[in-house]
Amino acid sequence: MQNVHSCVSLRSLRAEGVVRPAALRICSRREKETCIQNILEHIQGKYYFQWGAVETANIMRRMSEDIQPVGDRSSWISSWLPTWCPTSPSQLRNAEEKMLKTVQRPYSRQHVRISNGNNLWTIAFSTHLLPSCPAQSKTPLVLLHGFGGGLALWAQNLDALSSRGPVYALDLLGFGRSSRPQFNTDPGEAEEQFVTALEEWREKVGLEEMMLLGHNLGGYLAAAYTLKHPNRVKHLLLVEPWGFPARPDNPNHYSIPVWIRAMGAIMSPFNPLAGLRLAGPLGPMLVQTIRSDFKQKYSSVLDDNTVSDYIYHLNAQTPSGETAFKNMTIPYGWAKRPMLERIHQVQAHIPISFIYGSRSSIDSKSGCALKETRPDVGITVIRGAGHYVFADQPEDFNQTVLQILARAEEKQS
Repeated sequence: MQNVHSCVSLRSLRAEGVVRPAALRICSRREKETCIQNILEHIQGKYYFQWGAVETANIMRRMSEDIQPVGDRSSWISSWLPTWCPTSPSQLRNAEEKMLKTVQRPYSRQHVRISNGNNLWTIAFSTHLLPSCPAQSKTPLVLLHGFGGGLALWAQNLDALSSRGPVYALDLLGFGRSSRPQFNTDPGEAEEQFVTALEEWREKVGLEEMMLLGHNLGGYLAAAYTLKHPNRVKHLLLVEPWGFPARPDNPNHYSIPVWIRAMGAIMSPFNPLAGLRLAGPLGPMLVQTIRSDFKQKYSSVLDDNTVSDYIYHLNAQTPSGETAFKNMTIPYGWAKRPMLERIHQVQAHIPISFIYGSRSSIDSKSGCALKETRPDVGITVIRGAGHYVFADQPEDFNQTVLQILARAEEKQS
């Protein structure tokens, strides 16, 4: 094997969790080449990922990279991704700024520093970070985005929600423009890292209490935070939350399409969005083509590819939070630590509200199950909305959230 060029380098495979660091301690170049070749043969054929399918042959033609010796263990991700994926922190910043240009009300933005040298990127409609705003006495609303998302996806909601009172939106640890540290591989420890980061953020920002709203993974983490820090949450709003039901003990194997089972087997060593990064220069086009629905969701405020660019740059960089999410899941997308088994422990004085989309693949069974033991749980289904309910029907979503908060504050006053 002479001067082998591979579609996947040792660094890229290590970035996606296929090759563990210990496995990379290979003495000779020939052994490194053989290692990569064996892995490539294992994933030949169709290479699937969450946003669609890309032929491996096409990737292999475009993704050539010389095999490099294993050396610097702290910069291998940052040295590989920018050379193949057309992304950078500045491009993510520019895409976010274009998204937020649609917001009319004044806000501030800053990196809020937490422990271990990490920071959480935050925008705030509040007197805490924006002295020019008039004083507001309402309990702040904190927004947590979902898996693969970022704070700018709330662009169609921020004006309306901040008309009520202070609003904070942040990029979760490991996502967006926040720090992307290495997470513990244990699902419970990874969850704790997310929760600890949020609590340290709250302390630094100076919030005593908050209305906590989370979508998808953000909903799961909002519930986990409420369990850990009940005195800091006045109302828990869960929007299409991920990770609530447990995987059935005896799932009907034959009810899962063969192609999904095959995809699961092929993708099991990889991070959920690995294909986006492996596609390299084709990544932006893939997002625009395969997730063209996002352009439609934001068509009332954006008429170009801004949202597609934003989603691409969010997920084309170091897969930190993404890796943590993968370690928190089991096939096919179930949580290793189902929240529905724990959420009944949320203190009774904390109201809980669920918001679902009528067209979403996530049904309201989890909310209904909790309501059986907590009759005061609120469940709202917004017609015509899918999983991204806040973007599918932003006006109805904004009105629903404002009504829920108004009722909660009236009861608590």
